[in-house]
Amino acid sequence: MDDILKKYLPERAVTSCLELIQNTGVHLKIVNERITRHGDYRRMPDGRHQITVNATLNKYRFLVTLIHEIAHLVAFEKYGRRIKPHGREWKITFQKLMLPFIRPEIFPSKLLPLLANHFRNPKASSNTDAQLSVALKSYDKQHSDKSYVFELPLGSVFRLYNGKLYKKGNRRIKRYECVEVTSGKIYLFQPNAEVELIKT
Repeated sequence: MDDILKKYLPERAVTSCLELIQNTGVHLKIVNERITRHGDYRRMPDGRHQITVNATLNKYRFLVTLIHEIAHLVAFEKYGRRIKPHGREWKITFQKLMLPFIRPEIFPSKLLPLLANHFRNPKASSNTDAQLSVALKSYDKQHSDKSYVFELPLGSVFRLYNGKLYKKGNRRIKRYECVEVTSGKIYLFQPNAEVELIKT
């Protein structure tokens, strides 16, 4: 397991992550990329705990995702199954588990202040923290031909992973109003949603 984790995690994080995996008794599966999520946690019918994490994540996002999912298991074990998946108990657990990793030996210095800010009140996904998401993406090996919604000019048409086309509208507080071209329905998009630009 040690050698496998070295492929996916920052080197200085491997030992601590291995201890967490062993102490919680969780079964870690590293899987092919899923567009809609970086990882997930589930309790199996036989009572075992399983976490899956996308193999395509860069080392820093892989670490954040792994700890995010382990925090679900630890929070459920400590507070009971009735807690909200991303409620207060999970946030406290995630903060506590992640704190030992937010160090310059593990993360690049430019990520540290963004991580510190994010973990004051962690979100259900690091993707909803636009600054952190963009910074983490800069460490991806393959820079895709995707654009972020916030980068596109007003009125641009873009395609989502489901194949549907949308036209970018105005910003409403934090998110952008975008019209689905075929139905005319309005949807709200996070600024850092990754999309394929069709025309400006």
